[in-house]
Amino acid sequence: MERATYPGGVHPPEHKRTAEVEIETIPVPPRLVVPMAQCLGAPGRPVVEKGETVRKGQRIGQPDGFISAAVHAPTSGTVTGIERVIDAATGRPTDAVAIEPDGADAWADGCDQPRPWQDAGPDAIREAVAAAGIVGMGGATFPTHVKLTPPKGKDVDTILINGAECEPYLTCDYRVMLGRAGDIVTGLRLCMKATGAARGSICIEDNKPAAIACLEEAVRGHDGCDVRVFETKYPQGAEKQLILACLGREVPTGGLPADVGVVVQNVQTACAIADAVGRGVPLIERVLTVSGDGAKAPGNFRVRLGTPITALLQKAEVEDGFEELILGGPMMGKDQFTTDLYVTKGTSGVLAMRRAAVYEGGPCLRCGACVRHCPSYLNPSRLSVLGESFLDGNLDAIDIAMDRGLMDCILCGACAYVCPARRRIIHLVEMLRGERRKALGREREKQEAQKAELKREVEKVAE
Repeated sequence: MERATYPGGVHPPEHKRTAEVEIETIPVPPRLVVPMAQCLGAPGRPVVEKGETVRKGQRIGQPDGFISAAVHAPTSGTVTGIERVIDAATGRPTDAVAIEPDGADAWADGCDQPRPWQDAGPDAIREAVAAAGIVGMGGATFPTHVKLTPPKGKDVDTILINGAECEPYLTCDYRVMLGRAGDIVTGLRLCMKATGAARGSICIEDNKPAAIACLEEAVRGHDGCDVRVFETKYPQGAEKQLILACLGREVPTGGLPADVGVVVQNVQTACAIADAVGRGVPLIERVLTVSGDGAKAPGNFRVRLGTPITALLQKAEVEDGFEELILGGPMMGKDQFTTDLYVTKGTSGVLAMRRAAVYEGGPCLRCGACVRHCPSYLNPSRLSVLGESFLDGNLDAIDIAMDRGLMDCILCGACAYVCPARRRIIHLVEMLRGERRKALGREREKQEAQKAELKREVEKVAE
């Protein structure tokens, strides 16, 4: 069978210790804390108050704009307060709804009721997905209803379901592919119907033959649907690289997959879409992997949103003294400075590492390894040097970096992985991006101030 791929990339040790560990459902903990920041967009707004009784699947967070996501109660119980917690994706505080479960786990009216999903039209599918608060569950957490609503003039002809799971350690998507192949295909078909796409492919790396066999059996008989097999390589699961490998289409700078006629969804997102349209079930739980060399009993677990990360560390028998906690995979996941965190829709993995990765930050050796392995055709070395130049006071470095493809970097970390000097390449790139956002913010504030001043002057003249 043909193995599709793309230029660049790396193949780090897989460390998929939990590949053969079946999914275990974690009981609802004594206390759930559900952050309102659940997507790559505006956080939700709490719509419940302390002392209020809620039921499983009831909306507790209202989306704040189009690029936002609704949040629902993971179980029935009593709201004990609106708290401030750390958003693991950004490190910033966010509102969260604390719930004390009542043990009944009773559904809200209208939830978990079979529906004739085959009869749902495009608008009904998008409305159900938005109402369920579904976001990308591979880690990016972009609101799914937005992806299923392409801009005018952007015709989508292909849906790709991403089952690559190329990050080391993570195996939750693999286990979902083995256990819910039919629901993944249903989600794929619903995405095709919502966008008008005639073709749908489920994309899997060749190190997962059992999943390939399950999905090939599940798509049999469904017109326009197939399974594509890819070379095992990181970051095969990145949207741009997946599209290039599968279809030979290159997403333009600053563009989105819809610009080349494609929508990409994660396999767990596809299952969530099937649940929402077929049974009226909102996104209140997910499957994740707890692993790392600090975990004695790693595993794949189905957990409710708002479950404390400390409960998962205890379940995996992580001993005190580990130095690094990563949410996500080791390549693109986020290092955390506290364990006082809670499961969100984008928590694909919890990794406890005995020793933290060390980056000396020495001078660039000009070896070119980062250039050879960069899947985005960039010169990461040059971008990192520009970052150091900015820190030394060269304010023009940001504009130069923009000309060198700063925003085309997907932050995959392949460059830092192969760098013999152990340079902090990704840290420097992210710093430059952050400084650019600050500069744009200052420019917007300046323009708003000028507009306000002009308005005052016009009002004075009018008087």
